[in-house]
Amino acid sequence: MSKVWFITGTSRGFGRRFTEAALGRGDRVAATARDIGALDDLVAEHGEAILPITLDVTDREAAEAAVRAAHERFGRLDVVVNNAGYGLFGMVEELSEEQLRAQLETNLFGAFFVTRAALPILREQGSGHIVQISTIGGVGAFPSLGGYHASKWALEGLTESLAQEVAGFGVKVTLVEPGGFATDWGGSSAAHATPHPAYQPIRDAVAARRGQAQQGDPAAAGPALLRIVDAENPPLRVLFGSQPTQLVKHLYAQRLQTWADWEHVSHAAQG
Repeated sequence: MSKVWFITGTSRGFGRRFTEAALGRGDRVAATARDIGALDDLVAEHGEAILPITLDVTDREAAEAAVRAAHERFGRLDVVVNNAGYGLFGMVEELSEEQLRAQLETNLFGAFFVTRAALPILREQGSGHIVQISTIGGVGAFPSLGGYHASKWALEGLTESLAQEVAGFGVKVTLVEPGGFATDWGGSSAAHATPHPAYQPIRDAVAARRGQAQQGDPAAAGPALLRIVDAENPPLRVLFGSQPTQLVKHLYAQRLQTWADWEHVSHAAQG
């Protein structure tokens, strides 16, 4: 049985690849983007199977209207993918309040608005799958991305609670945590704080590490997501890319060791 998808941020990057993968196997997709002109080729190829919807996810009423339009057109929603988002680059001291709030509005509240709008439909159906596109940066944090990490760590916490709340309604929830991929995340769609010269050595070191990191192919992400949404028991968290599978082992080993080293203080704090 074909699935009905609602995907945000489909004009490029992962969102585009997810849309192509779903349509390519005969599913139907409500594809949202700020500029739906980028979807004209998919409309020409797939016709009524795709419903382009203009959407800025930071607009709560528009998000609710988009979900309603998709449901009215296709009669159900099976997979909701919150993919829209962007990267904010800057040391914490360099970030402006406006930049941080804007980051949270898109990466956190945008996903929240769409998720909340879709939940009554999924609960009524007794089925559905919400997929939040997070990042390895939702598990670990690195210099110059504090604002971005804040948005994704918040999304991870919100989503882990959500998964427990809706399981009884037959609704599945997954956090996809990609590593570095050759998308536009760090390109024209990114925002940058005004650099402070004091942090230039750190900035240079971070840039060197990023330059050496292997980039994943976004085209492979679409088929990978199909396997997740088709699974009878999909994971709450899944890493995309080989890089993060190695990184998380180091991150959690380090955390477990630190907690163990300071366990005597933990017990003492209990009184």
